Amino acid sequence: MANLGYVGLGVMGGRMADRLISKGHTVTGYNRTRQKAQWLIDHGMKWADTPRAVAEASDAVFVMVTDSAALDAVMRGPDGILAGLGPSTSPGSGSGKLVIDMSTVSPAVSRALAAEVTARGAEMVDSPVSGSPATLEQGKLSMMVGGTRAAFERVKPLLDDIGPKVTHVGDQGLAVSMKIAMNLSLAVQMLAFSEGVLLAEKSGIDRKTAVEVFNNSVIASPMLQYRGPMVLDLPDEAWFTVTLMQKDVSLALEMGRRLTVPLPTTAVTNEFLTAARGAGLGDKDFAAVFHLLAQLSGVSA
Repeated sequence: MANLGYVGLGVMGGRMADRLISKGHTVTGYNRTRQKAQWLIDHGMKWADTPRAVAEASDAVFVMVTDSAALDAVMRGPDGILAGLGPSTSPGSGSGKLVIDMSTVSPAVSRALAAEVTARGAEMVDSPVSGSPATLEQGKLSMMVGGTRAAFERVKPLLDDIGPKVTHVGDQGLAVSMKIAMNLSLAVQMLAFSEGVLLAEKSGIDRKTAVEVFNNSVIASPMLQYRGPMVLDLPDEAWFTVTLMQKDVSLALEMGRRLTVPLPTTAVTNEFLTAARGAGLGDKDFAAVFHLLAQLSGVSA
């Protein structure tokens, strides 16, 4: 069993921390709002008042925050994770502490941060996840890892306790590149699915029936099977908000320009995400693009 830390206990991070606790690991956690982490404290998580205190108490620190600014806030400064890094104190844990960054940020930001972690005598991998709260709770979450092979071998047993599929995709920063490439497809799929459902509905087919047929057809994907029904009933708690999805789509468009890869459907989807935010749906799950398109189609969402 490992001595772990977790910084960023939101919808996904909190559930992953709870899964690690259930596997018998000691977990010390920090979240910007302690109240949102109280359920984890009740489940046995130790609380730390700063990210630095989490790093000092742990041999491996997981980080899952919303964007580059949030990552900078928990990593740097006198109370940041970097200030609490150094050699690991647990036998057999390796020469230095581990930072497992599960945030989705630009590859350049990830690589720059990894260099600072290395300068502190520790190691870092980027390890974003593919899935949702539903897939996590079903034990079907998959994870990608970017970093050295040695660091991957150290972190893999911990990630195996979160989900069944852990893949080393290459050097530092390539896992977040993979995640960004994946997320653009989620956004585009959701918009295309919304178009199909609305076309069927306006032709006279019941919306619930259309969703059922789509999700039992050749176009069905795991994402559409758990998010598609949200066009019938948008959840109060967003699994992944419009604002966060647009952050990832913007990262994809930036990568596309830099790597000279045209992303036409991503660009169109980005405009619908902007419109959804303009309509006050930024904090809703990104399935809310359906509700925006429904309004444009003269259909009640």
